Amino acid sequence: MSTLKNHVIIITGAGSGIGRQLAIQAAATGAPVIATDINLNGLAETNRLAGGAVTTRQLDVSDAASIQRFADETIPALGNRPLILVNNAGVALSSGPFATTELDDFEWLLSINLWGVIRMTKAFLPYMTEHNAGHIVNLSSVFGLAGVMNQSAYSTAKFGVRGFSDVLRMELLDTPIKVTCVHPGGIKTAIASSARQGKNTPVTDAMKQNAVSSFEKAARTTPDEAARQIWRGVEQDKARVLIGADARQIEWLTRLLPTRYVQIIRSKIERTFNTEG
Repeated sequence: MSTLKNHVIIITGAGSGIGRQLAIQAAATGAPVIATDINLNGLAETNRLAGGAVTTRQLDVSDAASIQRFADETIPALGNRPLILVNNAGVALSSGPFATTELDDFEWLLSINLWGVIRMTKAFLPYMTEHNAGHIVNLSSVFGLAGVMNQSAYSTAKFGVRGFSDVLRMELLDTPIKVTCVHPGGIKTAIASSARQGKNTPVTDAMKQNAVSSFEKAARTTPDEAARQIWRGVEQDKARVLIGADARQIEWLTRLLPTRYVQIIRSKIERTFNTEG
C-alpha cells in the first residue's frame, strides 16, 4: 500500500467494520486519513486502534447539508494533494418482503446507502477534477450483483451504487480519476445484529437470533482482510473488487444464469432457514 501515503483519504462509516479497518490500514502507511461516521464513540475507538493517527469527523451521510458543510470545511485543508474518497457508510434493514416494507424504512436506507454515496461524490468530485487526480471507491455488495428476497431496499441501494459507479467510470475514462466498485460477500461485522427493524415486521428475539446466526455462519471474511483486498484493488486501479469466495460464486452464477439465478438463490435461502428453524 505504498502509494496510499501520497494521498489524503476520506472514509465514511469508519466507526466500525470495514471502514474502521480501512482507516487503520491507510493510517499505517503514513497517509493523512479523515475518518467519518455518525457514531462518535465508534470513531474514537477507530482513532485509538490507529494509534491516534487519524482525524475524526462526525458526519451523517443521509444529511445533504451536513455533507456540504463537511466538504466546505475539508477541501481548503487538503493542500492540493490527490484525494481518495471511500464511500463505505451503510446500514441494514430487516423488513421482510417488499409488500410489507414501509416506504419510510425503504427511503431511510436509500438515504444512507445510495444517496450518501451520490452526495459525497458530488461534493468532492469537483476537487478531483480541478486537480486532475483522485480515486473514488464505492462499497456495493453481493446484493448489488444478485437481488435477494426480503432485501428489497438493500439490494436496490447496492445495485444503484454499482450502476452509479459504472456511469462515473465511463464519464471519467479520459481523465486520471479512477473509480472502484467493491462487492463484499459475508463480512464478520455487526451489520446484521444492528439492522433496523421494519415497522411492519414483527420479530421475536428467537427470530432475530436466527437471522444473526445465519449471517455469522455465512460471514467468512474478516473486516481486516476485506480492507486489505480493497486497498490492493485501489493500488491496482481495479474497476471491480470481489471480496470472498461467496462474492465470486455469486458473480459467476449471475453471469452464467442471469435470470434463473433467482430460483437457485431462493431455494438455497429457503433450505437454510427451514433447516435452522
